[in-house]
Amino acid sequence: MTVFSMKKLGPGLLFAGAAIGVSHLVQSTRAGADYGFGLLWVLLLINVIKYPFFQFGPRYAAVTGKSLLDGYLKLGKPILVIYFVLSLLTMFTIQTAVTIVTAGLAVHLFGITTSAAIWSVIITMICALVLVIGRYSVLDKLIKLVIITLTVSTVVAVFFAFRESVTTTFSFDQVIPETTTGIAFIIAFMGWMPAPLDISIWHSLWSLEKKNTQEITVKTALFDFNIGYIGTVALGIGFVALGALVMFGTGETFSNIGGVFAKQLITMYTSSLGNWATVFIGVAALTTMFSTTLTTLDASPRAMSKTSNLLGFSEKVTRYLFWLVILIVGTCIILLFFVSEMGLLIKVATVLSFLTAPFYAICNYLVFKDKAIPKDQGLSKSLEILSVISIIALVGFGVWYISTLF
Repeated sequence: MTVFSMKKLGPGLLFAGAAIGVSHLVQSTRAGADYGFGLLWVLLLINVIKYPFFQFGPRYAAVTGKSLLDGYLKLGKPILVIYFVLSLLTMFTIQTAVTIVTAGLAVHLFGITTSAAIWSVIITMICALVLVIGRYSVLDKLIKLVIITLTVSTVVAVFFAFRESVTTTFSFDQVIPETTTGIAFIIAFMGWMPAPLDISIWHSLWSLEKKNTQEITVKTALFDFNIGYIGTVALGIGFVALGALVMFGTGETFSNIGGVFAKQLITMYTSSLGNWATVFIGVAALTTMFSTTLTTLDASPRAMSKTSNLLGFSEKVTRYLFWLVILIVGTCIILLFFVSEMGLLIKVATVLSFLTAPFYAICNYLVFKDKAIPKDQGLSKSLEILSVISIIALVGFGVWYISTLF
């Protein structure tokens, strides 16, 4: 039997670090707080639907030695142009949304200043320094520590939440919201659960970086991915459970201001579980959002750099540092105007991610229809069937949501 060490893990944990963020801390907790365990079906269903398309990222990198962006180019230059435009329109909103949540937690946990804008800049600069000085190797090592810390602190919090609630009866009946607000929440929940589908592209790029230091086969790539993916699903269920066990039925509503939200979140846990929970909830929440902020700050510039190169842009525009600076500046500008609108930013970012999901799903599926891919390295019949069904489901959910707006 082959022994897998932590050194062989990397891109899959980076995927988990990027995925376990707003979708878990904010959306999953809110799902539990508002619906108890009633939306577990949404969490499990969307993870099954998205699974093949996320898997295609590391699989394609292992099979071809290239990124999904190279595959998109083979589908036609217009496809890559569409990806470039979509990324340009969404990357600033996504980065701002995750940074504001992280800053809100820092305000509540560390004080120093009550300005979420100042904390946002501090956090962005710390992440930028990590990426500029250490690049992928430091990111790879750091994320392992973050994921372990996050997992342990979340598991401990869930364990004690269940222990404190042993005398309470909970319903596991699944519900389908009928109001426009409820439907909008489901779409936003699915948009970033476990993550936007374009993270599959980031994953393929991280896999190629890992391949520079050690050999990656399809087997090791999928093992690494599955570890990260299972982890994101398990922690998603954990955060739903925390919301359901601690907040469901309290009548409390979450603020859209980052610092207030963070205080509500941690206070609700500690008021129910005791002050001891401050450490575990605080560490779980902050590591959740810091890992997302760090990995997204790395991934968007990495993807835009590669895309610019494939589209034949000038050498200056294809540099990683160029896009890193662009992302930082754009994020800081948005922060100046929307620092108090955390809820709005999250809603816009998550809904946009969901509505664009069919594009990434179809493209990821089509790159594996390339005849240059060896038949034994292609998709199994079952994976192909799941992919087609999932694409239909994503399109169907999108049409359903749009129909509720009119």
